[in-house]
Amino acid sequence: MDVFSYWQGFYNNLWFWQFPMATLAISMAAFLVVAIPWTVVAWLDPLSLRKYKIQQKPFEMKKFLLPSIGRIVVNNLILAALLVVSWPLLQLTGVHKGTLPVWYIIIAQLIFFVLLDDFLYYWMHHYMHENKWLLRHIHSVHHRIRNTCGINGNYMHWIEYSLTAMLTLVGPILLGAHIYVVWMWVILRQVEGADGHIGYDIPWNPVHLLPMYQGPIYHDFHHAKFKGNYAGFLPYLDKYLGKTHIPAYLRYLKAKKQGLTPLEIEQGELQAQKNKKTATSLGASKPQSISTHLKARYGLIHNIVRALLNRYGVTRSRGTQCTICGRSPCSDSKIP
Repeated sequence: MDVFSYWQGFYNNLWFWQFPMATLAISMAAFLVVAIPWTVVAWLDPLSLRKYKIQQKPFEMKKFLLPSIGRIVVNNLILAALLVVSWPLLQLTGVHKGTLPVWYIIIAQLIFFVLLDDFLYYWMHHYMHENKWLLRHIHSVHHRIRNTCGINGNYMHWIEYSLTAMLTLVGPILLGAHIYVVWMWVILRQVEGADGHIGYDIPWNPVHLLPMYQGPIYHDFHHAKFKGNYAGFLPYLDKYLGKTHIPAYLRYLKAKKQGLTPLEIEQGELQAQKNKKTATSLGASKPQSISTHLKARYGLIHNIVRALLNRYGVTRSRGTQCTICGRSPCSDSKIP
């Protein structure tokens, strides 16, 4: 049997271009539509928006802008090649272009895709942090950037990029979704992927309309602190699947509910850290200062008694123990 017959004339198959190739193109377009404007904002870093920056430090624009664009191009070329290789299997799935389901079925399917993808991504992401080889050789690429902007969302190793894309297709393949629903889903997934890296927590960001989605702060803390906050969309997974929430992220949410801006929250965090260091420093030096104070008071009493004894001519021989300080010999031979 000729193995290559499975790919014979695939480029003439309209469904090949509508399913894997169009899905890849729509996915990338959705990412760039969100990422490019926010990348421009990060480049300009306007003064009016700085109070909304999650991390109050410069974006790593000059260092990672061109590499991020390069990764996007290379990763998508590799993914396109993998889609060609997997085409014989993809065309056997239930994904179709027949009758479009009613609106509530579409919504139910999208919700299922979000829940399933987030669950799978949480465990994949968590394992990439626990497995030292994967962390060092694959996932560390994405973590080179600590303070991200929109275009950095797809800056990752091609293996991680391909695995993430595979997870995205699991739900549609399981349900045999309509191709239009698949396109809606990949648009939603890439909007989240770009938004999670924009670096700003702005109240009027439209993605806040998505239920249970807390905006870019969730994943931004993952980049800043490295461990914790492993899910994609929904932070509840960190609470129930291992208590992997980042403590600073939880404090941020609490402060945000009080109406504080990201700038005010970070200033509060820095002040709290400063107060903690001061308290620790004082706690370490307190016994020493008390000891020094007592020695000073004891020395003063010792000198007064010694002066009185000398005045009244009370003497003792050298080498005997001093009745005041207990030292032998005492520095004053007239002390008994």
